[in-house]
Amino acid sequence: MKRHRSKPSVASAYGALTMTAMVWGGSVVAQKVALGPFSPVETSVFRGLGALAILIPLWLWKEGGRRFSKEDWGMFGLLGLGVLGNHLFVLFGLQFIGAGAAGIIIGASPAITAFLSSLILKDVPLRVIWQGCLVSFVGVVVITGRGGIEGVGSNPVLGGGLILSALASWALYTIGCRRTMNRFSPLTVTWTTLMISLLFEIPLLVVNHKMLLSGIDTVPLSGWFALVYVMVFATALGQQGWLYGVDGVGPSRAGIFGNLIPVSALFFSFLILGEPVGLREIGGIGLILFGVWLVNQRAQRQLTLD
Repeated sequence: MKRHRSKPSVASAYGALTMTAMVWGGSVVAQKVALGPFSPVETSVFRGLGALAILIPLWLWKEGGRRFSKEDWGMFGLLGLGVLGNHLFVLFGLQFIGAGAAGIIIGASPAITAFLSSLILKDVPLRVIWQGCLVSFVGVVVITGRGGIEGVGSNPVLGGGLILSALASWALYTIGCRRTMNRFSPLTVTWTTLMISLLFEIPLLVVNHKMLLSGIDTVPLSGWFALVYVMVFATALGQQGWLYGVDGVGPSRAGIFGNLIPVSALFFSFLILGEPVGLREIGGIGLILFGVWLVNQRAQRQLTLD
């Protein structure tokens, strides 16, 4: 017998998506710190293991645990591949393309999510939201500016293709979770899909490790703080917040909140790392926020007409 859950309200979904974007923006700074003593794969694996240490006991406490059928595990497995694809494509893509150029491409994430969602779920027509996606993407380009053009890397075509594949993986994961959460809570979906992605990531430690070679005593306190932040807030809580928001307003409208991440990253970079904020960054933030507002307004109007 299928278990149906009540949907979150629009207001609570928007609140969760906004908070998640802020947390994920902060994780950009945290990962910069963590990637000093840890390799990319170590950071990904350790944050996943730490998040599972929080999520599984929380799931057992809140939901009492439950058995999953083979069909359920098959569904979680497919979603786990989406998480895996997002992590690995970004990891390998950044080896061939500069961070600034990758940031511009990542700004296209809401458009990719909205496009695929409109094709698969047909929840909101693309003609309704494309203008808001475009305005927000322009804001991302303004923020990254010239740095997104220079230093494109050794093979920008390959690197850019891998980054786009990562965005497509996350978009498909987001879309798939919308249907899955008709039966399962965001907490259940988060820990099961994260665990499956880790089963594929852990073997990569053999070829990509840093702390395991240099020793645990080489990790400074700042590195541990950064890793804990990524574990607890960006992974354990952030992914749940994202899925909660998707459950409430759908992938198309949720996807646009991804463009708030560079706004949050800019704020935390200024606050923690002391990186300067100029008129270009402020103008980009304004465009991003306007794009988010535009998508939400037009999508809400379309739903009212329907």
